[in-house]
Amino acid sequence: MNTYIGEYTDFMKNTGHKSANTIESYRRDIEQYITYLNELGISSIQNTTETNVLSYIILLQKKGRATSTVSRVVASIRSYYLYLLRNGQIKSDPTSSLSSPKVNRKPPQIMSGEEVTLLLEQPKLSDNKGIRDKAMLELLYATGIRVSELIGLDVADINLSLCYIRCSNNKGDRIIPVGNKAIDALKLYLDKARNEMLSDKTETALFINRMGARISRQGFWKIIKKYQESAGIEGDITPHSLRHSFAAHLIRNGADLESVKSMMGHSDISSTQIYTCFLDDNIKRVYERTHPRA
Repeated sequence: MNTYIGEYTDFMKNTGHKSANTIESYRRDIEQYITYLNELGISSIQNTTETNVLSYIILLQKKGRATSTVSRVVASIRSYYLYLLRNGQIKSDPTSSLSSPKVNRKPPQIMSGEEVTLLLEQPKLSDNKGIRDKAMLELLYATGIRVSELIGLDVADINLSLCYIRCSNNKGDRIIPVGNKAIDALKLYLDKARNEMLSDKTETALFINRMGARISRQGFWKIIKKYQESAGIEGDITPHSLRHSFAAHLIRNGADLESVKSMMGHSDISSTQIYTCFLDDNIKRVYERTHPRA
C-alpha cells in the first residue's frame, strides 16, 4: 500500500505550523493506523471508508487509551486525509463527518511557592553540573518557557545586561523579561561552568551536557526528577510544572492575562484563562486576612 507518509511528514515540516514533537506524534499515529488497515486486508489508501476510521477509533477506546490520546489520533488521521485529498491521492475524505471525543480539561498541576523555592535550592553550586542545573531551573520558572524552548536556546538568545531572553519557535520570536535571581544564575553558569564543560568552542547551545553537546529533553527530565526526590516533594512534578506554576503565580499576584499570554506564547487567550481557577483560594486568603469581620 502506498501511504504517502514520507511526503505527508515532509509537508508538515515544510509548512512550519507544527512542532517537531507534534510531527513525530502525527507520523507515529498514522503508521499505527496504516498497520490496522493492513490487518483488515485493505490494500489501498484510496479504498478506506468512514467505517474503517470509526472502527479504529472504537478499538483505541476499547483498549483504554486516554481521551486526550484518542482525540490527538483523530486529529492526526483527519490531517493526513486532508493532505491526501488536496494532493489528489484520494477523491473523498472519510473523516469529513468525524468528530473528536470531548476532552475534559483538567486544571494544570501547580506547585506552591514553598515547593518551587525548595526545588530551586537543590542544585549545589560546588560543581559545573549543579551550576548549570540551577541556571536551567531558575530560567524555566522565571520565564515560563516550554522545555523544548529552554533546551533550544542559544547563547545569543540571552541578553544579560537588559535582562531578557529571545525565545524562538515555529510561530515566531518573543521577548521575555528575566528576573534578577535567574540572571545571576545564568551569569555564573556562563562565566564558569559552560566554558569548562565545552568540548567544541563553536557550540552555540546555551545549555550543554557533560559531553559538551546540547542537552536533551530526556536529560532535563532526569534533572527535574533528581531534585524532586532530593527535595522530598510529593506528587508528580514534571518540567511543565514550573511553566504552569510561573503562570499561576503571576496571575495570583495581579498580572493581567494578556501579559501572561504573551510571555507564555499562547496563541489563544483561552489557554491562559485556565490559570484563573487558582485565583479563588488566593481571594479567600486575602478576604480572611483583610476583612474586619472575616
